[in-house]
Amino acid sequence: RNLILFQRSTVPRKNVIEFRPPLYKQRYFFVKDIVNQYKPKKVADLGCGNATLLCMLKFHSCVQELVGVDLLMDRLLDWNSDKLSPSIGDHLGPRDLDLSIVLYRGSAVEKDSRLLGFDLITCIELIEHLDSEDLAKFPEVVFGYFSPGMVVISTPNSDFNPLFPASTFRNSDHKFEWNQTQFQHWASNVAKLYSYTVEFTGVGVPPPWAKHVGYCTQIGIFKKKQPDPGSWILAKPTGSRVSEPEEHAYQVIDPRKILHAHKWCQSWSTVFTASFPSLQQKHFLLFVLCTEVLKEVEAIRQKYVWIMKRKESSEPESEEDTDSGLVRRPGLFLTDAQVAQIEKSPKPYSVGKRFYVPLKRLIGYPKVNRLVADVSTLRTLLAEGIPMRLNRAHTSVQIDLDPYDYPHDYR
Repeated sequence: RNLILFQRSTVPRKNVIEFRPPLYKQRYFFVKDIVNQYKPKKVADLGCGNATLLCMLKFHSCVQELVGVDLLMDRLLDWNSDKLSPSIGDHLGPRDLDLSIVLYRGSAVEKDSRLLGFDLITCIELIEHLDSEDLAKFPEVVFGYFSPGMVVISTPNSDFNPLFPASTFRNSDHKFEWNQTQFQHWASNVAKLYSYTVEFTGVGVPPPWAKHVGYCTQIGIFKKKQPDPGSWILAKPTGSRVSEPEEHAYQVIDPRKILHAHKWCQSWSTVFTASFPSLQQKHFLLFVLCTEVLKEVEAIRQKYVWIMKRKESSEPESEEDTDSGLVRRPGLFLTDAQVAQIEKSPKPYSVGKRFYVPLKRLIGYPKVNRLVADVSTLRTLLAEGIPMRLNRAHTSVQIDLDPYDYPHDYR
């Protein structure tokens, strides 16, 4: 996933370097890998541009809050606003956990209390766009004020630039481009000042004959040195000179005092918000649960009828005619332990033209059990969602042995 192609150029002794996938995608894939590894719940992207990275991160089940910040948000938002909004599929198959997405118009060097307490802040190709005054503010705002658990910063590596046909800044808006030594010196000082660790890597490998130049994009991964688990913390500079002995850099603060103290500090304007359906919202949980239960009951009914017909015929009895055969069916993947648990539960039965599946049996099926943990909760929710499908004692789900004569109760 990290190919380099070399093409002949009209520039003497130069090669045109093309990365596959493109370098911007490699940067986004890098952040995706970080999210997969550390499972952050709250992620913010400063200088988010057209929010492509947020569009990719919304599919991670661990993420519950995504924030993007950019000064040019109005101009860039048109490109991806639909991709950040819930689709029909999101409503039919809700997420397990809530997800909210908010985009702000604002600067990465402005303090805004709505970004306190985040697990991960990314700054992908951002710092090189800052002038010297804003660059001086950046560490205090991001590391000192926002103080997230992790910060990922990527920036061009100027050591790589001579490999390009034109050895100038890669973008006309860049105020600077650092080499590896400059970036690592700056990042190490920032990490020490605000009590973070930092490790260096990158994307866009150099050609074999120029390995000394390093990655085309250099990346610093900053991790906060944690105090007591669960504390709400703000990083404070350890001193004005990095040569001073390192001190404990954290102040444990009551979250209510922080929110009260910083309630006024909202520098950014909101330009987009979206909330995604999830199983944490009761009406979506009811919809998914009742749908899964009725699908399971119908599948059990079909297998039950098939077994009854075999018993009425002259065919010899087989394992398919036992309760184990009733539990197992094509397309349903169960472990031996799950099969054993279901077999111990009350069996499905029929009375006249009615077919019943006990709740104690249904709770053993994985797709039902992942939605509710116990029979009591299952009974309560089904009584609210599909009351006409429960028997009088509310111990079983009932349907007709002939489904074509039975109307749909749940919509």
